[in-house]
Amino acid sequence: MWHDSQATTLENGKGAPILVLDKYIKSPIGQWSDRIEPPASLNMPCLKASEHLTTDTMAEFLDSAGEERFLAKATKFQADLAQLGASQCFYQGIMGALGYSKNKLPFVELARRLPLQILESMTQGEISDEECLARQQALLLGTAGLLPSQRPHWHQKGELDGEWIDRLERLWASSCQTEAMSLSAWHLFKVRPNNFPVRRLVAMSYLIVGYRQDGIFDGIVNRLKEAALSQSPYRLEKGLVVTASGYWASHFDFGSGSRIKNPTLLGSSRAADIAVNVLFPFMIAWSRLASQPEIERKAFDLYHCYPKLVVNSIERHMTNQLKLNSSLVNSARRQQGLIHIYNSLCTQGRCNCCPLSQPETGNHIQV
Repeated sequence: MWHDSQATTLENGKGAPILVLDKYIKSPIGQWSDRIEPPASLNMPCLKASEHLTTDTMAEFLDSAGEERFLAKATKFQADLAQLGASQCFYQGIMGALGYSKNKLPFVELARRLPLQILESMTQGEISDEECLARQQALLLGTAGLLPSQRPHWHQKGELDGEWIDRLERLWASSCQTEAMSLSAWHLFKVRPNNFPVRRLVAMSYLIVGYRQDGIFDGIVNRLKEAALSQSPYRLEKGLVVTASGYWASHFDFGSGSRIKNPTLLGSSRAADIAVNVLFPFMIAWSRLASQPEIERKAFDLYHCYPKLVVNSIERHMTNQLKLNSSLVNSARRQQGLIHIYNSLCTQGRCNCCPLSQPETGNHIQV
């Protein structure tokens, strides 16, 4: 507003431009309050939804929205399965989930450039798990363009030491290299260490090696069957948790400046997110195409009973907007319902299409 502060310095060392507004404002500040419009949110019909809807009706609405989001994901996987094999489609889904929002697209692009068949072929034969991990990490990180030699300006001189780095660089140099992705494809600034792309790709290598006997697709399908039989979704979750040893037990990236005190590459909360957003809808799609109704039923059952995931910003926003008691959102399906309402109605300005805006809404509403 006023020129009363120092310029903000950006990560590239340059200063952020500043526009000082006070010289453009003609009226006294005291008059501004009379001109301020009430927040648009006060006119949202959903703000009064909790006043005339019962808890059971609202719970039904969230369950219905959660079901719609789930089935939409399954339909998307069905379309992908028509173009790809089951294992590759499954692998691309997991890769996209590992990338989070800002790196989802480059993770999927990497999965297309480096198919699962190539990575799993490297686990065959009489070679140790350590050698499998080294080969896969070299290929994953090299194709991604994230090895130290591909980021010469990223690391400070002298901080890149360690046998594991040299080993990956040698393996990449001697491989039949595919074209590496551009570094600009990745979002690397201000990313939490546990979510850093290098760390997530290393987690993928551990998952593939962990299921090297049956393959990751068949291995996870078997896990899903076991989870359904035991009626414990946590059994499936445990099959996705990854704990590293060696170099990656103490690093989220290459170099001494990237040390971290956390050997868990993929924790239980992220594993649960992958189960709900990828594994269950994928299994619905695959089971329908493969005529496996038993798998479809088990995937639905697990989704319907899956416990609440870690609360995210969208859930917090929607809980507040709809004036919901947080105890009502007590399952993964209802959390997914809030996300579906937010994405398909709220952010699209479709208040007039929202069931909560209908004055005739009674004891039953549906997305």
